[in-house]
Amino acid sequence: MEREQLVLNNRSYNWITERICGILENKQPAIWWMLFIPSVLIAIIGVGGGLFYLVSTGVGVWGNNNRAMWGWPIVNFVFWIGIGHAGTLISAILFLTRQNWRTSINRAAEAMTIFAVCCAGIYPMFHVGRLWMVWFLAPIPNANAIWQNFKSPLLWDVFAVSTYFTISLIFWYLGMVPDLATIRDRAKPGLRKLLYGIFSLGWRGGNRQWSHYEVAYLLLAALSTPLVLSVHSIVSFDFATSVVPGWHTTIFPPYFVAGAVFGGFAMVLTIMIPARYIYGLHDMITMKHIENMSKIILLTGTIVGYAYLMELFVAFYSGAKYEGAAFYFRLAGPYWWSYIAMMGCNVIAPQLFWFKFCRENLWVVMGVCMAVNAGMWFERFVIIVTTLPRMWLPGDWKYYNPSWVDIMTYVGTIGMFLTLFLLFLKFLPCINIAEVKWTLPKSDPHFDDKEAIDDQGTEAVAPYQHELQN
Repeated sequence: MEREQLVLNNRSYNWITERICGILENKQPAIWWMLFIPSVLIAIIGVGGGLFYLVSTGVGVWGNNNRAMWGWPIVNFVFWIGIGHAGTLISAILFLTRQNWRTSINRAAEAMTIFAVCCAGIYPMFHVGRLWMVWFLAPIPNANAIWQNFKSPLLWDVFAVSTYFTISLIFWYLGMVPDLATIRDRAKPGLRKLLYGIFSLGWRGGNRQWSHYEVAYLLLAALSTPLVLSVHSIVSFDFATSVVPGWHTTIFPPYFVAGAVFGGFAMVLTIMIPARYIYGLHDMITMKHIENMSKIILLTGTIVGYAYLMELFVAFYSGAKYEGAAFYFRLAGPYWWSYIAMMGCNVIAPQLFWFKFCRENLWVVMGVCMAVNAGMWFERFVIIVTTLPRMWLPGDWKYYNPSWVDIMTYVGTIGMFLTLFLLFLKFLPCINIAEVKWTLPKSDPHFDDKEAIDDQGTEAVAPYQHELQN
């Protein structure tokens, strides 16, 4: 059997270029504006208005209190950092393992990483209270002789997230250079051509340039791969290195990494399935891509479900009174509804992907992915909010409630994320033109030889017949 084609309907090199560049060169469809305008308004009101009110009034406008010193801000920080993990995984690890199906989705996943980290970075920056003093987080000499606590995982977070963002941004930009040159060559003289010309760095597509490009891309992929494991492991150390019941456990690093990949892939499908429909990218983002990502969601969701059950088992088997009480409180306390939502969305919903007809039904795929997005937020909520308000002393027990500023800022970051992604679709190629062309059968240097020799022993089976157009 022949290998399943990653570009359907025997499309040519020119068709791929025209279809992807046409997204940038033509007017955006009405649905793009229907999504963009509300997203901009939500981002301005939520992020701009909410943070301006916070800075002008004080960090006390958040729902945090003496007991729940971490609330929605850190919940949302960890949530957005997790969303950004799938981009580097798809780009780096799948590239190193030579999985060619990544080529149609890696560009959008990388962009999603950049935008998610931008949303995440807002929260710790404003959580310090005095935003103008945030530069003290950097290990630089200052007149007050104040040095950071290098033994604190909170400081490790600063280094890990900033490193991850820098490498991901360079990796994303480097991969776009050949495609930016293509858009530059097609653009009419003017500002558009000038800007694309600047950012394409003089790319001409010569053999020497391609050789240097491939080496640099490979090195960045190798450098990015450890970051996938390290960044969310360090985020988990914020909790695991404490002595708080329910947090002080060694399962957190692998559990957080699996959860980040789980939530990140769900978000990739959440944004790419609508983009596939709006711009007619069915021949490049095929059911093969969607099914592969669904299988990864099923795998990582099962790992996350195992981690949830193992947490409960360890709390019971350890015999630690406070550890057991913390998990009993999660199950039977006033926040029980969030634990049920987490288990239902993250463990039960992905099990639909065991069935092929569910992986091929886009409505089911979108429903599961939306459930996972909600479930991963509830997971962070359960870890933080169900633990801090009820710890050692019953007299200190409180019930945490987010303030309207918390809610408005979080909704604003969703608008900010959608705004940035929609601008990306409008001004940058959302699919890697060069790499998609490499997956075509005709890119094989021996393609003509295979066409000339008719192998009667091979029967070509075309997959996903409902995707093929007459």
